[in-house]
Amino acid sequence: MQKLSLLLLLLITGRIVAADWPQWRGPNRDGAWTESGVLSSFPPAGLIPRWTAPVGYGYSSPIITNGMLYLTDLVVEKPVLHERTLCFNARSGKRIWVTEHDFSAPDWFFVPAQTRGPGSTPLFHNGRVYGLSMFSTLKCLDARTGSVLWKRDLVAEYELPPSSLDASPLVDNGLLILSIGGKPAAGVVALDLLTGREVWRALSESASWSSPVIVSAGGTRQLIVWMRQSVTSLNPTNGAVYWREPTVSGGSPGFSAVSTPVVQGDRLLVSGLMFQLDRTRPAARVLWPDTPSGTRRILSDTSTPLFQNDFIYSPRSGGLFVCLEAGTGRELWQTNTVTSLRQGACVHFTPNGSSLFLFTDQGDLIRARLTPAGYSELGRSHLIDPTSPLFDNSFAWAAPAFANRNIFVRNDRELRCYSLAGKPELPKREGRR
Repeated sequence: MQKLSLLLLLLITGRIVAADWPQWRGPNRDGAWTESGVLSSFPPAGLIPRWTAPVGYGYSSPIITNGMLYLTDLVVEKPVLHERTLCFNARSGKRIWVTEHDFSAPDWFFVPAQTRGPGSTPLFHNGRVYGLSMFSTLKCLDARTGSVLWKRDLVAEYELPPSSLDASPLVDNGLLILSIGGKPAAGVVALDLLTGREVWRALSESASWSSPVIVSAGGTRQLIVWMRQSVTSLNPTNGAVYWREPTVSGGSPGFSAVSTPVVQGDRLLVSGLMFQLDRTRPAARVLWPDTPSGTRRILSDTSTPLFQNDFIYSPRSGGLFVCLEAGTGRELWQTNTVTSLRQGACVHFTPNGSSLFLFTDQGDLIRARLTPAGYSELGRSHLIDPTSPLFDNSFAWAAPAFANRNIFVRNDRELRCYSLAGKPELPKREGRR
């Protein structure tokens, strides 16, 4: 009985988190899903939803922790917009609570092709949910009730331009780190998790869509941020600059800073820009490409590449899916079978076991193997319809979340849960003696 009580206590307090997906790109912010017992192929008729729940506009990802799912969205009722944070029971899809913030918007926002919701994925930490609204209100909520514990108006406090913030927050050693492009010298800010008080600020640079990450290299922990004017390494404790590489990016197709930085060993990949990290100190040099051209340094303006076993896999901005050598950037192969779109092509990678899942811009889930020899598709199932308009096409922008052998996907209309559990293995029967 004591062991059972201890197990229940651990579950309630969130100290058993192996199956959780508490932030952008999962537990370690690397896109990997480590659960076992996952199906290796899809049923012939495709996957069937376990449950479906209505939601509003948005391409922020769901997060799942302690059996609860949290999501941000936007409900449009002209002339009012309702920006919400919602909590669902992850097992049943039942809505538990909703916290809402109402505001007005200009007429152009209510044109269907212009309407969009929040893109920044919320974050769970120690019983609290931290969420950044589309129009730059930062809230800290009680995860159990949805009550507001503190909030910050980032537009007023940091002189932000009238545009959305889509980079997802990061937690590190009691700090909530945000890429916001504020003033003065507040491109990146770190706030106290408990109070929202500013601890440090850094960089006089504009915000991008790229989310910050922490890497360990050169004998120290480094905060990597991709702003519109640079890729910069900061001391996560105080915001001091370790190193900085100037870049040029903007908001036009093929030119946008969107990818989350990824690291393997002593190499750091930021979209199409590869760095060699110094092994003895916090420093870096550009490995490739050998040009400062903005478009040459962007591999994809929608997707974070997969960096695995010294090879890189990614859609290009033009839609072709490619494999590159990590050391040189040389293309080894390409295929047009992953997605049919050629503008805005988007793929989210989730390694799992000996293969991986790819979630496409058309709402398809693919089980595949990627090697330097080529692309091998093991199965494909359509999960959700694309609803976000761009280039006369519709897209499923939001990255999926994985937890408890389930996948959770959303568009601008609904949230869906599908089981990815494999068949349980039957116990082996002992032979007669």
